[in-house]
Amino acid sequence: MALTQPALTLPDMRSDAWEETYLRVRMHTEALCAPLSAEDYVIQTAPEASPAKWHLAHVSWFFETFLLKPYLAQYTEFHPGFGVLFNSYYEQVGTFQPRHARGFLSRPGIDDIYRYRAHVDTHMLALLQDADARIWETVQQRLEIGLNHEQQHQELLLTDIKLNLAANLLRPAYDETLPHTPPTAAPPLGWRAFPQGLHEIGDAGNGFGYDNERPRHRTYVHGFKLASRPITNGEYLAFMEDGGYGKPELWLSDGWSTVKRLNWSHPLYWEQIDGAWWQFTLGGLRKLNLEEPVCHVSYFEADAYATWAGKRLPTEAEWEIAASGRAITGNLRRSGYLHPAAAVPGDGLLQLYGDVWEHSASAYQPYPGFRAAAGALGEYNGKFMNSQMVSRGGSCVTADDHIRASYRNFFYPHERWQFLGFRLAEDA
Repeated sequence: MALTQPALTLPDMRSDAWEETYLRVRMHTEALCAPLSAEDYVIQTAPEASPAKWHLAHVSWFFETFLLKPYLAQYTEFHPGFGVLFNSYYEQVGTFQPRHARGFLSRPGIDDIYRYRAHVDTHMLALLQDADARIWETVQQRLEIGLNHEQQHQELLLTDIKLNLAANLLRPAYDETLPHTPPTAAPPLGWRAFPQGLHEIGDAGNGFGYDNERPRHRTYVHGFKLASRPITNGEYLAFMEDGGYGKPELWLSDGWSTVKRLNWSHPLYWEQIDGAWWQFTLGGLRKLNLEEPVCHVSYFEADAYATWAGKRLPTEAEWEIAASGRAITGNLRRSGYLHPAAAVPGDGLLQLYGDVWEHSASAYQPYPGFRAAAGALGEYNGKFMNSQMVSRGGSCVTADDHIRASYRNFFYPHERWQFLGFRLAEDA
């Protein structure tokens, strides 16, 4: 399948480029769904994994709710009930289908969902062509959020499709034609030292940034060292073979309770067949490559490994300081693997962007001076600033124009369905 993705170039004025960018993002979402069967669109195998058709409809609901209804004169909703079915969590907008029950909806069917998308697209183009100058600045700001929001859901589509397909004992592939990652041997683990001092982190205002990346502020860090690459499958397997999942002294209390409650003994999607380890991927079941970064591990597992190794996880400030100013290159979605690849030998820090979201030791909290936006859009990030942990750097299913050094992703510490891995840190 073609995985060429649009460049999210947003000009600071009205032009055909806005319309072209909007359509390219929307068409790419639908291209990601091309390998799915009608049945694949409907299932939901866990509360955190939404059905594919819900993603397709929700991103359209976002444009309809925050742009078309308030700013396009005489706009008529495609269906008055879709505002309940496809609202995610915006309490100020109205009621919504509970997250865990999105897979209960066999209707509307996928054909209706695609008609809904076409309806929204037609009217969005009309808005972009005819918006009054008095509202254009607000329309532009919301359009930029909406396009980045859709890119987030493109990533979630692939993540959720993988989880949903993995529930099938036949282990069906999302796309059997996905290429295997190169047979590269990961370089030895090295360390890069950073001195103590005051640093600025957060959105610098040079492009799009979410509100949770602001305000940019100074923070003091002690001297630290950061590992040159993420931990590999082979290195994690050594932790397992040393009884890591059976040693409570390595685990945080909540982590140990989770291990016992869920009977964890290996990362998600690993399974043993005839004494060998295999891993379920979007390309189907494949033999575990020991050189690739370990993936689909929770914060609890990453922290336990770090304790076992005599190291720790980096804080999000340390990670951002290390990543700032570095080119955004690596195994992101454009590479077409949709799976982590072994690090290519090189100098300095490797794989900061792409391959796996990297766990940090930092709780997801507001930066000093943070203020959520007024109205329902203020619910986008701020209301989730409790009980979750920050991850950084993007993954093999992230758009390469959607990631930056200041980007803060966040997950609950037990979650591992996302493409999550980690690298180690230590005090200098």
